[in-house]
Amino acid sequence: MTKELNCCGLACPEPVIRCRRLLEEEKPASLRVLVDNTAASENVGRFLGRSGYSVDVRQEGASLWAVSATVCGCRVTEPEPAAPLMPGKTLVLITTETFGRGDDELGEKLMGNFLSTLTELGESLWRVILLNGGVKLAAAPGKSLDSLKALESAGTDILVCGTCLDFYGLLEAKQVGQTTNMLDVVTSLALADKVIRP
Repeated sequence: MTKELNCCGLACPEPVIRCRRLLEEEKPASLRVLVDNTAASENVGRFLGRSGYSVDVRQEGASLWAVSATVCGCRVTEPEPAAPLMPGKTLVLITTETFGRGDDELGEKLMGNFLSTLTELGESLWRVILLNGGVKLAAAPGKSLDSLKALESAGTDILVCGTCLDFYGLLEAKQVGQTTNMLDVVTSLALADKVIRP
């Protein structure tokens, strides 16, 4: 029986994450994944191909793609993870409200996606530090703030620069994390096994 997974309306990389979870939990022999954009169809197809499936991608409407996948003889026992997890303490250092340079609206979306995907690092994610313009993420309502709250609830330390909050007039507006100082930042960087900087 073919398992169907509807990922329409989900932002990148959520369709791939849901596919990976399905493969880990149910290991279906065949599945059909629905997505609503070309990028998602390519990402899902590539992931399923790396996971031992033969893949067929078809556009079924103006904004609907079906990714059909069937186990081929080369299937591995466990799906390949989206990214290898590094042991030890991983620290994420964020210094801006947006991810990358260019369009701020796109950068804001990418930052939200980045933060919501950090949970995929699992237990290796130790600490997120917000400096300079990055402290605005701890105060402004939206996807980034929701993701930071979820990370903190899951046990990740969120450190927010007090000097930066003061500079932007956000000391009272901070909604997540612990207010910190540069000594904590430097010490954290020294203790981390790996630093990710978007």
